[in-house]
Amino acid sequence: MAEHLDDILGHLNPLDPIELQLLEAQGCVLVEDITVPSALPPFDNSSMDGYAVRTADIGAATEDYPAVLTVVGDIAAGSESAPAVGPGEAARIMTGAPLPPGAQAVVPVEWTDGGLGEGPVTTMPAHSEAPEGASGRVRVFRPATTGQHVRARGCDAAAGELALGAGTVLGAPQIGLLAALGRARVKVRPRPRVVVLSTGSELVQPGQEAGPGRIHDSNSFQLTAAARDAGAIAYRVGSVADDAGTLRATVEDQLSRADIVVTSGGVSVGAYDVVKEAMGEVEFRKLAMQPGKPQGFGRVGPDRVPFIALPGNPVSAYVSFELFVRPAIRTLMGTGPVHRPLVRARCPEGVASSPRGRRQFLRGWYEPPGVDGGAGLVTPVGGAGSHLVKALAHANALIVVPEETTEVAAGAEVDVVLLT
Repeated sequence: MAEHLDDILGHLNPLDPIELQLLEAQGCVLVEDITVPSALPPFDNSSMDGYAVRTADIGAATEDYPAVLTVVGDIAAGSESAPAVGPGEAARIMTGAPLPPGAQAVVPVEWTDGGLGEGPVTTMPAHSEAPEGASGRVRVFRPATTGQHVRARGCDAAAGELALGAGTVLGAPQIGLLAALGRARVKVRPRPRVVVLSTGSELVQPGQEAGPGRIHDSNSFQLTAAARDAGAIAYRVGSVADDAGTLRATVEDQLSRADIVVTSGGVSVGAYDVVKEAMGEVEFRKLAMQPGKPQGFGRVGPDRVPFIALPGNPVSAYVSFELFVRPAIRTLMGTGPVHRPLVRARCPEGVASSPRGRRQFLRGWYEPPGVDGGAGLVTPVGGAGSHLVKALAHANALIVVPEETTEVAAGAEVDVVLLT
């Protein structure tokens, strides 16, 4: 296993950086440090809908003895100018609007009568319905401290400080920050493009009737989803019949949009193992593992695109993907972790038997340690058969049994690969 993985990763380097529009860069790895060009927020602004005031004018305000202030105008978000607030004055202000000159705090509208001359209100009427709300008088029933309900200039980020470091994977919050900083484009390593196809004349597509001797193609869907989960842009080609010429032509047709080609099936020792027949530049191996003994790797086409051939049984294909293809994708992305997390856990049921000389990966359900610490627990799910997709769908981990271990005693600790 280690030799096969080293061979794959030893032929890979992170993809060359490119500049992308923000939304196209989602999921990519940043290759440059991003500094804050100017303070964020760029000006003092209100965090509430209410009234901008001087704190001295409302310091003694109570519900029985409210402070009565003259309203000098409206300040909406996006306003380029604002009326100054002098002694005994207030300006009606909306969330995000700039704090006007002279104002020191914002009192929420719920602390006021909204200019209606009665008790506290819960909201202010729409400006279009009551434009007079920006004039007249307002009663304030509670005091406020300096800076209360005000987002100070630069409180989020100061000009010149590091916003995002190289190596950051750009998720939704990071994309939002870049947009807030005014960046329209960013330099990243692109997400690898992974082309996935299944082989087998017995395969039909979901939604079609599977007649005698036929089964639905699950591998191409499972592996495409796994590639996307790993961070790649995945293209599902579907299934190809057991014909060497057809498979070769299909692969060659896909190379222009592939950073990796992944196939499933056709890698064992049967008379119809079409991948071995069609892909002469790929080296096929038998690994000391179960499931997933037959594997293949090579470089194909004029650009020498990595080609990873996986076995056809669904569980074998998925386990092989997690152990070999996912690390390849993460390597091309230039980000870690390359491998799934590996933890120790106690296996109350144990493992009755495991083949000597092969590293076995059993589907399991992992429960992390409680608040008292210690090892987590892992329980085998389903049998060891490489066709048992239902058990795989109910597992969140792989139990690892080393090559020379033929059984695991009940309650013993084992290595566990976390899949989520």
